[in-house]
Amino acid sequence: MAGIFEQQRNAGTLFLGGQKISGADIRDQNVLATQAIANVVKSSFGPSGLDKMMVDDIGEVTVTNDGATILSLLSVEHPAGKILVDLAHQQDKEVGDGTTSVVLIAAELLKRANELVKMRIHPTTIITGYRLALREAVRYMTENISTKVETLGRESLMNIARTSMSSKIIGGDSEFFSNMVVDAITSVKTTNARGEVKYPVKAVNVLKAHGKSATESLLIKGYALNCTVASQAMKTRVTDARIAVLDMNLQKERMKMGVNVVIDDPAQLEKIRERESSMVIERVEMILKAGANVIFTTKGIDDLCLKHFVEKGAMAIRRCKKEDLRRIARATGAQMVSTLADLNGDEVFDKANLGQAEEVVQERISDDELILVKGPKVHTAASIILRGANEYSLDEMERSVHDSLSAVKRTLESGRIVPGGGAVETALHIYLEEWATSVGSREQLAIAAFASALLVVPTTLAVNAAKDSSELIAQLRSRHALSQRTSDPIPHPHKGPSDHNTPPPATKTSEADAKALAKAKGYKNYGLDLTRGKVHDTLKAGVVEPTMSKVKQLKSAVEACVAIMRIDTLIKLDPEVRGDPNDGHGH
Repeated sequence: MAGIFEQQRNAGTLFLGGQKISGADIRDQNVLATQAIANVVKSSFGPSGLDKMMVDDIGEVTVTNDGATILSLLSVEHPAGKILVDLAHQQDKEVGDGTTSVVLIAAELLKRANELVKMRIHPTTIITGYRLALREAVRYMTENISTKVETLGRESLMNIARTSMSSKIIGGDSEFFSNMVVDAITSVKTTNARGEVKYPVKAVNVLKAHGKSATESLLIKGYALNCTVASQAMKTRVTDARIAVLDMNLQKERMKMGVNVVIDDPAQLEKIRERESSMVIERVEMILKAGANVIFTTKGIDDLCLKHFVEKGAMAIRRCKKEDLRRIARATGAQMVSTLADLNGDEVFDKANLGQAEEVVQERISDDELILVKGPKVHTAASIILRGANEYSLDEMERSVHDSLSAVKRTLESGRIVPGGGAVETALHIYLEEWATSVGSREQLAIAAFASALLVVPTTLAVNAAKDSSELIAQLRSRHALSQRTSDPIPHPHKGPSDHNTPPPATKTSEADAKALAKAKGYKNYGLDLTRGKVHDTLKAGVVEPTMSKVKQLKSAVEACVAIMRIDTLIKLDPEVRGDPNDGHGH
């Protein structure tokens, strides 16, 4: 009997009908799941990263090396794995770039934490240590590594865009595309009610057109729509446009499904048909009377209405995407109208619903006709038309351009940049390793583990570039250690200045010493040069990233790691077995 209970306890079976896994087993499982997810995206990280081909259950193919896209296409069963997938999405939504690195850091932190748990260190201690390390890392990064760029010159923005796209498909033409991205994002500058300057990425519409080469992509001032005018007889250019944005059908009114009209005189049938036609004509006249000369709608427009629009010299565009119309409404100051009925049940169309733009024109760009809304009244807009060989490369180009736009937007809004190429992670690694020794409590081990985990970024960069990672990381560490030793001590806000940071007593320095000191201080921006397999000053080389991206990466990675660390039991209920109710066993 005792043997049965022993078996049940080992198998983790509950009396509920399910399975219970706890302690070391579940932690190992969680680490395995997160490592598996990190390994999927690991080889796509950095400028020499490789692409992944994802094929879904219906055979749809996606070729990409964007971390968030890869993870969103995976079907992840394990709950801890899902946390990492959400993490990449969050990073993509908030910053737009750095999705792969955030997953790598989180998985590495979790792996180190699990090793500490096996050394009999309580998860709560590790979590406290990680949070301490994170706070100190963010403080050190903003005070010592981050550079405030007062007037962000065009060159800084170009560098940000170049760095963002260096690992993407358009990396080869980064000069061309970074120009385009910077022009696009600076042209949509807006100031909100609180006086804050914003650069909405959504105001840049990215369209894809097959054919030609990537460098024949275009940037157009104004909002471009992949539509054409509804009738060939219409004008293709309207200046001083007053725009009506509709989400309704401009087609002959038909009786709803299931509505029957019983008549006893055939002449009445004709009257009903006439009324059906006149209802929609009245609506069209109402919209035109309000002063609209350009009409966009998400639904259809029938020939009867088109004839009306042509006669009045108005431009009508049908079957537009709702998302596009929302953006046009925002840019021109229009209101999207989904019904003409007012509160009393009468049909009216108010002038206030119209938006304004300098002109709306249909132009032939490459092989396609496009509608361009130029000079919208409320917000400026820009459109990028990407050219490329096939669907897959165009999709990947669109993702790459979106990441670059987001990176430049974040830099413009926060105005702070940090060196790329693994420089930040190495600097934080050296600093936190040193700082851990000043923490006189058991959290010291967790802080040291956090410091080691950060090295996963430069290591993966070097490995993916087919370089000797041990050699390069050793060089990076020695440079950063030297730069931090020669820099002035930073008194800790909580601990007071630590003894080991005290500089030696001042002595007269020779000119050679002064030069060496200045050089050592400059080492703090050193990162990897992956093309030549050396270490160099990444700030001078123009490999830079927005500070916000790095801060968010660390914060999100720690939060995800903590969420998974807290789990010590997994209870999985068996699916309910639905059998034949007449069967005695219920199976």
